Amino acid sequence: MALRSILIVDDEEPIRQVLTEVLSGHGYVVRAASDGEEALRELAAHDYDAVVTDVRMPRMDGLSLVRSVQQIAPDATVIVMSAYGSHDLALEAMKAGAYDYLGKPFRPDEVLLVLRKAEERERLRAENRRLRREIEASRGHAGIIAESPSMKEVLRVVGKVAPAKTTVLIAGESGTGKELVARAIHELSPRNAGPFVAVNCGAIPDQLIESELFGHAKGAFTGAQTAKRGLFEEADAGTLLLDEIGELPLPLQPSLLRALQEGEIRRVGDARSIKVDVRVLAATNRDLSQEVAQGKFREDLFYRLNVVAVKLPPLRDRPEELSILAQRFIAQHALRLGIPEKEISAEALALLQEWRWPGNVRELENALERALVLSEGVEIEPDALPEEMRNAHQASGPPPPPPEGDLSVKRAQRALEADLIRRALERTGGNRSRAAELLELSPRALLYKIREYGLGE
Repeated sequence: MALRSILIVDDEEPIRQVLTEVLSGHGYVVRAASDGEEALRELAAHDYDAVVTDVRMPRMDGLSLVRSVQQIAPDATVIVMSAYGSHDLALEAMKAGAYDYLGKPFRPDEVLLVLRKAEERERLRAENRRLRREIEASRGHAGIIAESPSMKEVLRVVGKVAPAKTTVLIAGESGTGKELVARAIHELSPRNAGPFVAVNCGAIPDQLIESELFGHAKGAFTGAQTAKRGLFEEADAGTLLLDEIGELPLPLQPSLLRALQEGEIRRVGDARSIKVDVRVLAATNRDLSQEVAQGKFREDLFYRLNVVAVKLPPLRDRPEELSILAQRFIAQHALRLGIPEKEISAEALALLQEWRWPGNVRELENALERALVLSEGVEIEPDALPEEMRNAHQASGPPPPPPEGDLSVKRAQRALEADLIRRALERTGGNRSRAAELLELSPRALLYKIREYGLGE
């Protein structure tokens, strides 16, 4: 996004003239003000993409102006200028919302560079807004992102099975979003006005799980001083999710099978049965057919649960959704934590895309919450990501040249890039600044790529 209209604010006329000439000569529409109060009148009368202001001025200093701009023109990018001795004030202005600052005296190309960096930031923000729109557009049900063919198929099945009372077995690795799919089925069903109750069968001790599911009568066991409703009764007229169903003890499985087949349960210690109207969904990260073969899970219960199977793919098989999921988690955690939302730098995004995500979507969410908290700049950089991601990336070493017959453009580009960097470092005797100039890269980008390709520290 280009910054076209710029307001210069400085009490020194020579500074205003120089900046006006330089910026006008590069296609910007420029107006100037001699102090903060005049600048506020300009901002009230006209829209400006950017404000370049001194921090020390009569009547209203730059810090006060920055705070006012945040109120009356919040979309304007503010850049402050500071002479020697006023850098602390410039830093205060940045804390108040200024994007960057220039130290006086400065060269014309420094001003242009800062503006171009600001334009790049605005471009990233626009891309960020586009991603948010994509999130909303691709939001299937209950906040599920479905860009990959496999997840679109999951949502297709969810939409088909939701209206019925059919039992659904949701399978997938830990962290893939099985409970999210279960909630989507509930929300799309005629039962959505009823309760959605979820229980992790592996988190309840074996001796307590029957009472948790079915309740108990008064005096059923030591400590049962009153009768207690179980989760089946809590979920009456709604949906019950039995998460990690593979952890359910074998002795309890006949009782669950009876509840599914007959639609009734019996509290522990009670002689009478209670009718319940509950739709049961089950989730597992195990291969239940293999558990059946090994005698660890009842075959009849497995078939009763597995009326419709939904298989969630791991995150590593859904690369189309990674950047959208990442931006959603950043937005969610920034709002929850009360801190500014941040972009993901290209280098950090490359690390995320290379990682295999053994913990799937849950691991991605945790990694981005950590990165959001630890990042100090306006972007999330690689050093804010977990150490194991960075180490795995650096350990990969320089890419070998693709074998003959390999027509992958991406692999060829990586091999060529690594070779050019190696040759530039050799030509400059290891001087990275000069090598970056030869390669037409920023020193920061070069350092990242040196680490990426394992070309030495």
